[in-house]
Amino acid sequence: MPLRNRVTPFGELIADPARGLVYGNRGCLHDADGRIVRHHAVRRWIACRLEFKGWQRGPLLQPGKFTELFFLDEATAWAAGHRPCALCRREDYDRFTTLWAGLHGERGADTIDERLHAERVDPATRGHRLHTAQLDEVPDGAFVLDESPKLVLGRELLTWSPGGYVARAPRPSGLTTLITPPSLAAVLEAGWAPVVPLLHPSAR
Repeated sequence: MPLRNRVTPFGELIADPARGLVYGNRGCLHDADGRIVRHHAVRRWIACRLEFKGWQRGPLLQPGKFTELFFLDEATAWAAGHRPCALCRREDYDRFTTLWAGLHGERGADTIDERLHAERVDPATRGHRLHTAQLDEVPDGAFVLDESPKLVLGRELLTWSPGGYVARAPRPSGLTTLITPPSLAAVLEAGWAPVVPLLHPSAR
């Protein structure tokens, strides 16, 4: 039975047998029996490499350890509100913080995580916070809500699924609901080419 540790663009945790291309965590979300009991435990939500220095994670969802999360690709991780890890993706993290400082005038992981937390979590509902944007201005790699989560790519919107992108439709104009936190969408707009896969192969 698949574990409930796959992450949707809304940041929700689901059980699905498909394999993700990006790994990450947001603290310990499970109890001693491996059941997911919370949405997040910390404000430091990170996205990591699947492999780093040959480290073995052993059994997943160990009691008292952080909950191992898996994303289809980095576009999905960013939609959920995760940013590059400073340990296993140091080069990405340094480029990310440089872009962030130029866009937002802020430095430091704590400051970045504070802004992201405000943009990704609705304080009233504790659910994923959504934003409004002009669809023509949403950068490639960001997600919008059009009945279901859609990846923006060129002139198309691609329908997300745990195993890949499964349908394409023309990209319309007008107002849209932005799923990706605006600060991360701005980094995508500035140009982002990570060491982990930004897009699942099915997007191409």
